[in-house]
Amino acid sequence: LLEAEGLKHPKMTKTGTTIVGCLYKDGLVLGADTRATEGPIVADKNCEKIHYLAPNMYCCGAGTAADTELTTALISSRLELRRLQTGRPSRVVTAMTMLKQMLFRYQGHIGAALIVGGVEVNGPQLYTVYPHGSTDKLPYVTMGSRSY
Repeated sequence: LLEAEGLKHPKMTKTGTTIVGCLYKDGLVLGADTRATEGPIVADKNCEKIHYLAPNMYCCGAGTAADTELTTALISSRLELRRLQTGRPSRVVTAMTMLKQMLFRYQGHIGAALIVGGVEVNGPQLYTVYPHGSTDKLPYVTMGSRSY
């Protein structure tokens, strides 16, 4: 219809982040894009959005890059101290609880939407943690500004 009137289709601008997680029988898959944007501008084409938490778990982050990076680094450090203190591997539910308590404390002022996944004694686990501290446990999930 627009072309018939001599108008061009608007150009689509791809911005924002999409992070995903999916459980399967013996494990899980986490994925994220690699672009960091500032509005319509691509600030970094190779930004890492999958963060190490413990030897058996990782975390995908969407939102403010600095917030996701520092939040996951802090929780990773706390998990390591806990492993050294107890002598046992970290549980995914422990990491999720630490993250949700921290984000709830700041009432959404830390712009970090997270997917936490790992394999532990109870098998593969997958959780989402929203910037206000609410959580879900689901078999598959997407988060971020570009997750449909």
